[in-house]
Amino acid sequence: MSSPAEPRAGVRTVALNLLRAAAVLLTVYSVGLVFTSNFNMGNLLVWLLTAAVDCYAVWHRPINRWFSSGPGRVVGIVLLAGALLYGAVLVFVAVSGYTNSATGQEQAIVVLGAGLRGDRPSLLLRYRLDKAYEYACAHPDMLVVTSGGQGRDEWVPEGQAMRDYLIDKGLDPDRVLAETRSTSTEENFAFSRQILLDRGLAEDMSIVYVTNAFHCYRAGEYARRAGFADPHALPAGISVLSVLPCYLREVLAVLYYWVFKTSRSGFMHQMVGILSLNKKFFYK
Repeated sequence: MSSPAEPRAGVRTVALNLLRAAAVLLTVYSVGLVFTSNFNMGNLLVWLLTAAVDCYAVWHRPINRWFSSGPGRVVGIVLLAGALLYGAVLVFVAVSGYTNSATGQEQAIVVLGAGLRGDRPSLLLRYRLDKAYEYACAHPDMLVVTSGGQGRDEWVPEGQAMRDYLIDKGLDPDRVLAETRSTSTEENFAFSRQILLDRGLAEDMSIVYVTNAFHCYRAGEYARRAGFADPHALPAGISVLSVLPCYLREVLAVLYYWVFKTSRSGFMHQMVGILSLNKKFFYK
């Protein structure tokens, strides 16, 4: 007859094996990010998560003893609360990307920039452009605005490269308008709105904005702040390798938005360009 301690020991063994497997998978994933993408906030978060999981997998006994002490309990409670908050916002980001869907009755499509490789759209941006192209083909009366300025490591403005991409795929050049001055999601919408007003659309125009699903909630909030009364989301896909960095990063972006409402307040506006080796440290 087994003692009560034996089942508990078995559960701990299984949990430890799962932890070690997760540590190995995260380590391989993190190394892959080094060779497949630029340094950014999302990758940094993945590397920090990997380091934490790896350390716990190796030194779980002394770490558990420390968390059982007085100061350790306080730190443990704080970390648990932070993890629960982060997880809740992560679920919110994942679900909200598929709400407020496009209706097909919009007057214009606004495609948000997401970085170039020289003068060609990045993979993340191609997902957005391909989604916008499909929707534009299905709704030939809608204007299309491609929105994005020029980063330090980009050869041309994002909006121009995006316009060229859609025209090369077959869209009529007369219906594709390039916005090339924006440096943030806020400016994407503010400058795109002015272009559409200049083309004769009404103040209460309805638009559909195209971005990746993880970015849809925050993009919609900025669209409303820019004056679009009825913005709808058209979520694009994302590569498997980008899921974890993008969603982890977007949680921080959403929390920042809830606190400061705009990237021009708080600390981030002053730090743009300092915390990145290639592009902005924070997702646009």
